[in-house]
Amino acid sequence: MASILNQVIDQGSTFSKQISVYETVGSTIQNLTGYTVTSQLRKNYTSTAYTTILATVQTPATNGVIVMSLTAVQTAALKSGRYVYDLQIAAADGTVTRVIEGVLTFRPEVTK
Repeated sequence: MASILNQVIDQGSTFSKQISVYETVGSTIQNLTGYTVTSQLRKNYTSTAYTTILATVQTPATNGVIVMSLTAVQTAALKSGRYVYDLQIAAADGTVTRVIEGVLTFRPEVTK
C-alpha cells in the first residue's frame, strides 16, 4: 500500500522532495537498481490532462532514494489549488508498485 504525503507548494517556486523507499515487509531500504520511476499530477483522478513530475533514482540506487521535482516554470504554469499525484516504481520484470500518493496544494504567487 502506498504511503500518503500531502504537500503545499508555492506557485512559481522550485519544488524538490526526497523519498526513501522501503521494502514492503520491515524497514529494509529498497534497492532501486534497475527500476524506473514515474510520477504525475492531475487536477482530479479522472482528468486526462497531467503534468509530469520529474522523478529520478538518486545515486547510488542501493540507497533507495527517489528525488521528485518541479521547476519554477512548471509550478507557475499551474493554477493555484489542489491536485492529486502519485509516484510509481517499475522493476525490470514489469512489476509496478505505487510508492507514494497524495494531494499537492499550490498557493498562488503575487510576484510574477
